[in-house]
Amino acid sequence: MLRLKKIVKDYTVADMKVHALKGIDLSFRKNEFVSILGPSGCGKTTLLNIIGGLDKYTSGDLFIAGKSTKEFTDRDWDVYRNHRIGFIFQSYNLIPHQNILSNVELALTIAGLDKQERVERAKKALDRVGLKDQYTKKPNQLSGGQCQRVAIARALVNEPEILLADEPTGALDTVTSVQIMDLIKEIANERLVIMVTHNPELAEKYSTRIVNLLDGEVKDDSNPFSEDEEIKEIEELNKIDGNIETIDTDNKNNKNQKEKAKMSMWTAFKLSAKNLYSKFKRTAMVVIAGSIGIIGVCSVLSVSTGVQDYIDVLQDDMLSGNPIKVTKSGIDYTTLMNTSTFQQKKDALDSGNWVNVNSIIDFLVSHEDELSSLKYNNEISLDYVNYLRSMPSNYYRAMSFNYGINVLPNIYTDFTLFKKDENNNPINEKYDAALDAQFSRRLSLHAITETYTAMLEETDYSEYSKYITALSQVLQQGVSDKSYIEEQYDLVAGDLSAFENDANKFIVVLSSDQELSDLLLAQLGYYTEDEFYNMIFKAAPDLMIESKDEFYDERLDRTKFSYDEILNKKFYYYPNDEVYTTPVNATAGDISYISSSHIYSKTEADTPVKTLEIAAIVKPKKTVSYGSLKSGFIYNEKLAREMVDINKNSEIAKAINVAIVLANAMSKTKIDAAPIRINYNIDYAYANTDNLRYEYKGKETYVEDSQSGITSTFISYIMGGSSSGIGNGFTTMGLNTVAASYVPTSISIYPNDFNNKNLVTDYLDRWNSKDKLVFQEYDKSTAEATGRTITLDANAETRTKIKYTDSVALIIDMINQMINIITYALIAFTSLALLVSTVMVGIITYVSVVERVKEIGVIRSLGGRKKDVSHLFNAETFVIGLASGIFGVLVTGVLSIVANIIVNSASDGAIKSIAHLTWSNAGIMILLSVMLTLIAGLIPARSAAKKNPVDALRSE
Repeated sequence: MLRLKKIVKDYTVADMKVHALKGIDLSFRKNEFVSILGPSGCGKTTLLNIIGGLDKYTSGDLFIAGKSTKEFTDRDWDVYRNHRIGFIFQSYNLIPHQNILSNVELALTIAGLDKQERVERAKKALDRVGLKDQYTKKPNQLSGGQCQRVAIARALVNEPEILLADEPTGALDTVTSVQIMDLIKEIANERLVIMVTHNPELAEKYSTRIVNLLDGEVKDDSNPFSEDEEIKEIEELNKIDGNIETIDTDNKNNKNQKEKAKMSMWTAFKLSAKNLYSKFKRTAMVVIAGSIGIIGVCSVLSVSTGVQDYIDVLQDDMLSGNPIKVTKSGIDYTTLMNTSTFQQKKDALDSGNWVNVNSIIDFLVSHEDELSSLKYNNEISLDYVNYLRSMPSNYYRAMSFNYGINVLPNIYTDFTLFKKDENNNPINEKYDAALDAQFSRRLSLHAITETYTAMLEETDYSEYSKYITALSQVLQQGVSDKSYIEEQYDLVAGDLSAFENDANKFIVVLSSDQELSDLLLAQLGYYTEDEFYNMIFKAAPDLMIESKDEFYDERLDRTKFSYDEILNKKFYYYPNDEVYTTPVNATAGDISYISSSHIYSKTEADTPVKTLEIAAIVKPKKTVSYGSLKSGFIYNEKLAREMVDINKNSEIAKAINVAIVLANAMSKTKIDAAPIRINYNIDYAYANTDNLRYEYKGKETYVEDSQSGITSTFISYIMGGSSSGIGNGFTTMGLNTVAASYVPTSISIYPNDFNNKNLVTDYLDRWNSKDKLVFQEYDKSTAEATGRTITLDANAETRTKIKYTDSVALIIDMINQMINIITYALIAFTSLALLVSTVMVGIITYVSVVERVKEIGVIRSLGGRKKDVSHLFNAETFVIGLASGIFGVLVTGVLSIVANIIVNSASDGAIKSIAHLTWSNAGIMILLSVMLTLIAGLIPARSAAKKNPVDALRSE
């Protein structure tokens, strides 16, 4: 069964070689109880360890069922220990954090048996040694004798062929020793039992054979097993078991597929988890300490993501207030941002102790072309308008075509000079009935603005009168898409649907504080003249107005208006020919805007083209900082197109068009300024720029040589550059070339969101490419699709390039770069905590290895591989890393909730969250925690795997 042939075992201690065994020759029968006696240090335990495969012999050979073990690998020895050997140790060597059932079950687990069979066999083994129904007890809850019974049950559970007992009663009292020896003797009837003892009485009483050792040599054998008997026994075994003489580590030939030894990862995890749980307080501290770095990095990522999320919301919000714009003229800010190179900026920072001179002259000269290229002029055509209207609707939320018309001269409202009470009696003691009757009629919004400007000019604050128009834009064109408006604004009163579908409807946009400026309301006719004066007196009580002794009267004070008052006011639209007077037969030098009362005022008898009403009042949502609509009164694009349609053939529009044509002609021919008389009349048609001529009543009229050009004064008047005359009138009234055109002066495009903004910009860039373009045609006046398509050749040179402004992209790119830099810096800083945590986990794992050395020896004695031992500690570090990661993520989540509550409260709900740990970031941080702890535990785990099982079992 088992034969040792000239077994030699030498140890090297310091520089000396110790001969523990000196050529041992022994053979053992299949069933016998052999006691090995001898004094301490004679080599008894060494011999037992070599027989059990825990230690390797220096020379000689060990035969198992006739097979030499000289070529055995570590795996072969592991399988041998697991399936053929059972160990009973003097000090029991039970794993303290496992219950006794799990201790016994461990050998079967390493053997690869399934759970049900493991439990059944472990319970049977415990029942056999007298520990029935005590399966869940821990070793520290048992007596010494009971612990030794557990050790015997563990040794027997795998049904080994050889039972090795090393001083099994050395730590027991006499009564318990007898019980244990009786049990071992009973076992010896079934298998080979080899017991090492220094007690000759026990050996004589229980053994069937006694071998005496002295100084590493066999001195006496009471019942030797001869080689002939051994061969005969092997032959008999072959007849019974067929192939028992081989050890099949690959499970290819053994009928029961018994020969394997491997601890599963799940077992490693369970052992590690139980060990960690047995030291719960220390484990908790390690997890908390290990999570500090995770909490730091997670917090940075959480805040970074939260800020980025807020910026994403802000981006969409900013997009609504700063859409992608196409305008007739502008500055290329992208190019401007890149005028200074990175090296130039770096050189400036590295200037040392010098004051550098910034040469503006040199810059202007060297960058003349570059600076001039920053300015651009877009020739927006109807084709381009059609191209934009054909943009896929899923690219943008809204698109607004602004025609640049100042509507104030054309829109009138009811205006009174004096405020009256509910009984229609005047409040102001200075009430002048005649004056009130004269002015209690419809005035243009332009006239009302001029009135209040003039009133301020009469005061000590006349210099501030110019700010009336600057501080409030009375009427503005805005988007009319109801759903887009509802995303950003809360409806206060009225109905948004009417504004979306009706050109005759305004909406009123309040500020976030639900306010409108007093100047705006005054310009729209909500304040009477005496109320406006009263506001001035309230702001400056000591103010003196020329030849007036008025003072503040709180009865005239208006600090709020009801929704009904705002909604119920009506406005009236009159066309250009009802508002403007066209100059006739005027010379270049005396062309003037003819100002008369009918231009500024209308009576109820004067029928307007349109009656305009307010459809709704809205205010920004708390989360909106910008919004697509500015505070004030907003009209939609339908009204703008209808105003163009109404006025495209007006006399004033014709005059403007002729003036522009002549101006272009002068610019092209560069004719010197000289006086010229131009006779305006209703029937003039156009000017021919090539020959500098225009048609008047069907007759061509040329510019005479003596009148060789158009004076700059005249062009200035026509174009609105003068401070008086017709030009000033045009400027003030907002008249320009679009008065007779459906081509917008600016287009605002509101992308779906910032991430999809590139869809819009790519579409805009396609116009400037050499691609062939096919898009829909739209009716000029209604903006409805005609059903026809427009095709432009695949040659960008035939199309005028159009530049657009994407101001938000520049701002957001800089903000994102700043956030990324701060995030990286903070992560780098907090990663130091991760490094410290990693080192700490490595130290803790090493301490755990030191504490569990005996457990390592037990696992190896039960057939566990070196790799299994390594897995055991890798599993422990994995559990710590996983727990640290999860704990860190949970703490960060709680901190994020607290931070969000504080920020939300501090911002009055404007900022919903500032910290947001995404699931992906949480998963990455948990994975990082696990990876770092695994890396930290690699060295301690490898050192554990390399430990000699004999030395491990001897450790205390």
